[in-house]
Amino acid sequence: MEQFDLSLVNWSRAQFALTAMYHWLFVPLTLGLSFIIAFMETLYYKTGDEEWKRITKFWMTLFGINFAIGVATGLILEFEFGTNWSNYSWFVGDIFGAPLAIEGIMAFFMEATFIAVMFFGWNKVSKKFHLVSTWLVALGSNLSALWILVANAWMQYPVGMHFNPDTARNEMHNFWEVLLSPVAVNKFLHSITSGYVLSAIFVIGVCAWFMLRGRHQLMVKRSVTIASVFGLVTSLFLLVTGDGSAYQVAQKQPMKLAVMEGLYEGKEGAPLTAIGILTPGKQYDDSKDPYIFKIQIPRLLSWLGYRSGDAFVPGVKDVIEGGYVYRDGNGNERVAPSVEQKMAKGKIAIGALAEYKKAAEAGDSSAMAYHKKLLDENFEYFGYGYLNDPKSVIPNIPLTFYSFHVMVALGFLFIIFFIVMLYLVLFRQFKVKRWLLYLSIVMIPLAFLAGQAGWIVTEVGRQPWVIQDVLPTVAAISRIDTSAVQITFFLFLVIFTALLIAELRIMFKQIKIGPKEGGK
Repeated sequence: MEQFDLSLVNWSRAQFALTAMYHWLFVPLTLGLSFIIAFMETLYYKTGDEEWKRITKFWMTLFGINFAIGVATGLILEFEFGTNWSNYSWFVGDIFGAPLAIEGIMAFFMEATFIAVMFFGWNKVSKKFHLVSTWLVALGSNLSALWILVANAWMQYPVGMHFNPDTARNEMHNFWEVLLSPVAVNKFLHSITSGYVLSAIFVIGVCAWFMLRGRHQLMVKRSVTIASVFGLVTSLFLLVTGDGSAYQVAQKQPMKLAVMEGLYEGKEGAPLTAIGILTPGKQYDDSKDPYIFKIQIPRLLSWLGYRSGDAFVPGVKDVIEGGYVYRDGNGNERVAPSVEQKMAKGKIAIGALAEYKKAAEAGDSSAMAYHKKLLDENFEYFGYGYLNDPKSVIPNIPLTFYSFHVMVALGFLFIIFFIVMLYLVLFRQFKVKRWLLYLSIVMIPLAFLAGQAGWIVTEVGRQPWVIQDVLPTVAAISRIDTSAVQITFFLFLVIFTALLIAELRIMFKQIKIGPKEGGK
């Protein structure tokens, strides 16, 4: 087997993670704020109230600042697939590239076209056309997210493809299976909804700053009312999509579910760990208690993962050693093989591919047919052939576990927060204690933290895979000098940090100006 430079792998992962995390600082605010702005402009169109126009323009300014920097980081992210992950791009470019191309052709150009009308079309086009443009920007922003998230979902659950041994590439054979896979649907809905929640919290937090200074009371009340309703509805929907996502993880990525819950050994009627502290240094095959402290809800994990309180939930040890019964994608019961068995089958598949190519060069059709059949029989575990240690399929358990529980805890906190704010607006004449206003401002970084934690669960939780079971991270990188990746990592760190600081300074400046001056 080919030896891989783990230093290069780790630095390539770090660079991509850096870019993705900075990018996701800007994207969710764009997704939700675009709809909040559209709602506000709709009220202006319906009522003719100039105050709504000033409010819309103010939030539109903040949206524009965030949008511009989000585009810059997103472009770099896509270029990295070619520079640092060329093997991945070659192996699945026919599939992964399709949604990215559609995103650029359809969604990005739509939002880029109408965003000009949205910002510069006031008093130059009709009120109706301007309103339509604003809604199309919101739709385009979310369609961009759709295609990106479809591509990511395919990496979690590769479907709609077949492997061509003549080109050594995976090729798409069913576009709709890729687009409408249950993982893709849930990922899209859950991810964009998290952006809506963050945007609502952002609006309330900015308004809280105005309230602490006694400024723009009418604007504040109207904005908080819309944001609270929008945030409460979307945060409740976030629970639904989160449940759907957890169910799909249980069906398609049992190891990820196990590490999310710190479940080392499988159980029937498995409890859900609501709060827990993991035992440091715990190994899947030792006798240590997994937890120092825990509060669990009986049978809930089994119900969430398999819709039955008595269902067996495999733990880390079970996934590695196999032997438990599960249902495959066709609904058939199968006995899970061990990771060692998968590795053996994967090596057979890789070897069969090499022999197929030799037979093709020699023009031996019978040998080609034999090795093609052998490859097809074992391709399900192709990626395992690159692994040398069964333990390598275990992601970082503490990082995944704590990230997941932070995300869930903050999600419930946000629901309570929106309920309180909406109650104060509707029934208490918006009498808000100063401590709650300060808490509203603190909620903004907490919302960003929740989003980042969610992506840590998604991406760290599926390691060592770039494409689940098909291509491990070590086999996906470009063969370039590690030093080049290191240099660009720190270069991007400086550039992205500078962009973030610049955005925050411009944001703070516009917030200090406020809706009257800033909305002219």
